[in-house]
Amino acid sequence: MALPLRFTKMHGLGNDFVVFDGVRQRVALSSAEIRRLADRRFGVGCDQVLVVEAATRPDVDFRYRIFNADGGEVEQCGNGARCFVRFVREQGLSEKSEIRVETAGGTIVPRLEADGQVTVDMGVPRFNPEEIPFVAETEATSYPLEVPGDVVEIVALSMGNPHAVQIVADLEAAPVATQGPAIESHIRFPKRVNAGYMQVVDSRHIRLRVYERGVGETLACGTGACAAVVAGIRLGRLGATVRVDMRGGTLQITWTGAGQAVFMTGPAQTVFEGQWPQGD
Repeated sequence: MALPLRFTKMHGLGNDFVVFDGVRQRVALSSAEIRRLADRRFGVGCDQVLVVEAATRPDVDFRYRIFNADGGEVEQCGNGARCFVRFVREQGLSEKSEIRVETAGGTIVPRLEADGQVTVDMGVPRFNPEEIPFVAETEATSYPLEVPGDVVEIVALSMGNPHAVQIVADLEAAPVATQGPAIESHIRFPKRVNAGYMQVVDSRHIRLRVYERGVGETLACGTGACAAVVAGIRLGRLGATVRVDMRGGTLQITWTGAGQAVFMTGPAQTVFEGQWPQGD
């Protein structure tokens, strides 16, 4: 029988993770094992499983892999990125406060601040439909999207993973649970999509809920917060630095415009450590 895998349970604003050190132990989990691990009754319970691996390129410090609760591997996770830098510091894998991390969605640069908050350079948002990916004849600021019984206006973009953001008047009344799954699996998003619902409080403050691809609604979504602020700026509704309130807590997002990286600042917390009986 394979040795148990050591893991750390962490969260960023309630978006929770099981994090594995894949540098000092071999981590090879099947999709079925990830689903069992993520199960909140029969496993540890989490929104995503994160694996820290050795870098495959000389210009980065680590590689970062992300698996949703449904077992599928995805490109990017903002709350996970904040947990990542705290994990490698606490585990003694790095003494750096700022690290460069390779992901399937591109290179990110998380930095542990003196006050314990984490700031992440999330990279430059992409709007070309082919890069999202999103089916559209030409690039536009927003698009009409047909959903069951309605047509909604969305901003489609990639933060290393695909997002569809819409503005709603009342966040609590937004059809996240009912409409979210239809948008997530919409035929115009070949790799599925994260569906964001944003209420604009004022030009420096929004409230947000996100139905995450392969997970469902989470208490917070880091890339979703980035995508929502970028969408609001492109629509002329927001300034360059915005407070984003989600059910799990608050992030600060800054974006100064086309061609510039998005910066996200927020907390990351270790909850407990344990062992997972690999292969059982």
